[in-house]
Amino acid sequence: MVVDRRLDPLRAKLLSPLRRYLPNQMVQTEPNNSSAGKGASAGGGQPLSTPPKTRMPYRKSGITRFIWPLICVAVLQAVLIVVSLETLSSLRAYVNGESLWTKGFKDAVFFLDRYTETRDERFFRRYRDALELPLGDRRARLTLERPRYDYDIAFAGFRAGGNHPEDVVREIWMFRWFQDVSYMKNAVHHWRLTDKDLMRLSALGDDIRATLSRSEASPVRIAQWRQEIREINESLTPLAWAFSNSLSEASRKITQLLIGVNIGAGLLLIFFGLWGTRKLLRQRQLAERALAREQRRALAILASIGDAVVTIDRDGRVDYMNPAAEKLTNRTCDEVDGVPLGTVFALVDEHSNGDRLNIAKELLHGRSEEVLSNTQLERSDGSRVTVSLVGTPLRDEDAEDGAVLVFHDMTRERQYVANLSWQATHDTLTGLHNRREFDRRLSRLLERLEELGGNHALLYVDLDQFKIVNDTCGHEVGDQLLCQAAAHLQQCLREGDTLARLGGDEFGILLENCHAEPALHIAEKLRQVIEDVHFVSDQRKFTIGASIGLVCLTPLQFSLAEALRAADMACYLAKEKGRNRVQMYRAEDAELSSRFGEMIWVQQIQEALSEQRFCLYAQDIASRGTPTDAGVHVELLLRLRDRNGEIVLPGEFLPAAERYGLMPQLDRWVVANAFASLAERQRLGAPVAHCAINLSGATIGDESFLGFLREQFHKYAVQPESICFEVMETVAVANFEKAVRFIPELQHLGCRFALDDFGAGMSSFSYLKHLPVDLLKIDGGFIKDMLADPVDSAMVEMISRLAHMMGKKTVAEFVETKEILNALAPMGVDFVQGHAIAKPQPFYMPTILSDNNHPG
Repeated sequence: MVVDRRLDPLRAKLLSPLRRYLPNQMVQTEPNNSSAGKGASAGGGQPLSTPPKTRMPYRKSGITRFIWPLICVAVLQAVLIVVSLETLSSLRAYVNGESLWTKGFKDAVFFLDRYTETRDERFFRRYRDALELPLGDRRARLTLERPRYDYDIAFAGFRAGGNHPEDVVREIWMFRWFQDVSYMKNAVHHWRLTDKDLMRLSALGDDIRATLSRSEASPVRIAQWRQEIREINESLTPLAWAFSNSLSEASRKITQLLIGVNIGAGLLLIFFGLWGTRKLLRQRQLAERALAREQRRALAILASIGDAVVTIDRDGRVDYMNPAAEKLTNRTCDEVDGVPLGTVFALVDEHSNGDRLNIAKELLHGRSEEVLSNTQLERSDGSRVTVSLVGTPLRDEDAEDGAVLVFHDMTRERQYVANLSWQATHDTLTGLHNRREFDRRLSRLLERLEELGGNHALLYVDLDQFKIVNDTCGHEVGDQLLCQAAAHLQQCLREGDTLARLGGDEFGILLENCHAEPALHIAEKLRQVIEDVHFVSDQRKFTIGASIGLVCLTPLQFSLAEALRAADMACYLAKEKGRNRVQMYRAEDAELSSRFGEMIWVQQIQEALSEQRFCLYAQDIASRGTPTDAGVHVELLLRLRDRNGEIVLPGEFLPAAERYGLMPQLDRWVVANAFASLAERQRLGAPVAHCAINLSGATIGDESFLGFLREQFHKYAVQPESICFEVMETVAVANFEKAVRFIPELQHLGCRFALDDFGAGMSSFSYLKHLPVDLLKIDGGFIKDMLADPVDSAMVEMISRLAHMMGKKTVAEFVETKEILNALAPMGVDFVQGHAIAKPQPFYMPTILSDNNHPG
């Protein structure tokens, strides 16, 4: 066999690289023949790279046979003596610790009694210091009794007990190993029995100190304390004596035991030393056979590992290759035996211009180890493969005796990295670029645009009616449609344009070096292509469209975020105008500017919610007749405080909140903070009898709002009868069916309901008898102009009479002057509200817990 023929010359060289693959016990070249003669190695064998020496018959003189067992006996006996001394030292430490424990306990009793008698703080401090000795030992014992103890706590406890640091280590060791053994177990048992009285003494000291510090102790009480101290002393003293006697008895018995053990162990070790010497002679022969067996096993392992292993001699010639190396180099081991390494293959740095690396020369002339990555192995036929290389020299008495080279084929790793790189920049479904890569390319394009100028275009494409396909046919069919749409979009683009899937059914397109007119033409072509897509699934035919936002990128105009926001805004406006159209972004477009401002408000509203910068104002509502409720009547108004502390009126931010679905979140914030404020005013003795809170149309349609409202009523104990929710007339009519279901639910809780801005839409009169509201708030437009316009005055009077006929009360808003207030008197309006009554004032708002910071 090839293995057998190469066994001796490769003995040490093949074992050296096995350190990476084999356990240590399988990589030994010499057994630990410390009893050998002149050829023995004192350190357990020669270095791995040392060539095998000629095996001589095993012969030893009588002196060697005699001395070696005696040395073993002496060493083992010395170890036993050291262990015995350490054990006795540990017992001494415990005896010493026990005396400190007893002294501390006695001192604590004495000083506590003196403190009780004299009230001198010095005696109390000395009592605490003395009591800390037994308490520290107790803490150490308690943690050591646990299966998994804390060494630091045990050490600190024994140190607090006055023990020397070296004694502490011995005490910990002794307790852990011998706490359940014979006399030590008895001593620990008596130690545990002292815990009850010790803790009783500690508690009594704390009670005495607390009572005396308040000067509340009577002579009778002091006498009782001193009697209890004496009782504790009488109870602890016998236990302390028993603890001390147990330790003393344990010390005597263990000393006698150790003396006997040392004598017996000495005789026994002498016997085993002699027996072991005889056995070593036999083991040497077995080791010789085991070494040869391990060498054959090492060669088998080298043949089975996946990395290529090549060994060279001191002249740089190949003397072994495993099968993986044969496969990597396309050469067999027999072919290259004794051939210079450079003729078998060459190593080339892939980052250089074909520079060849002489790794063998470097390893054989001083390099202790060489690790190379991104290196190419060039075979004799000229083909190359990327490898990583680890080279290690073999030494014989500090001289290089060859080297071992281990090659790892990096082909699979390179393919894996390439796949990861592709997945990091592409969408796995459509194969297009993903959002991250699109942002990177757009950012780079904007930077280049700022430096070099030019004209480019950004398109934001959103598929219309895609959700119908997804919901009707399932996500798998929707994915097929996305792939088909992506393929059609790609066909319409120029070479060099970038198409990316940004998420869901949204795509982004970068048209480089493209002016506005060609960009519009391409966008229209893309829209037409998507419109022409006829997707069929389960014999159902679907037609989709595309809303496209177009932004022309010019120098010094857009950042990355602004460009994407502008494209998204243009696409959104295209959808609002009827979908399936192209909308170009123009900065001067008033409609786009309005949307842009609203999108900015969305971010500011979210930040204000998280930073608690919203606040509540209250405006009084006055009764025109005899009030039916006692107390304050107010309507709560929402305000926003900007970062400069300025108050922002709701007309600025509410349109954006309504358009982008933030009103339910704001309504919940208002309810939570309003209820907290009402509860706090109730506690302070300034209750609000009637509090009006406005709700949005989105909240009326929110099925979870009623559950949230019940939770807030329960949390703050606010009476539902004191709350009146308001909704605008136009909102109630627009959401008529939801309002008809929503309002009775609130009234069932006990709340009242008001229809705000009533009269703004005259068609609402036909709905009024079906809306079970309690109050009508007359539209402020009628109130402000009623003195100058008889029609407005008649409208106010008519609404008031109609409301009374239906059993509802009325509220007149925007009562700004005394003249208007006087004019309302004969019209039967029940309540008035406006600057003529009171201006809005900040409403008391306590700090709301974090779970209400984001009530939505």
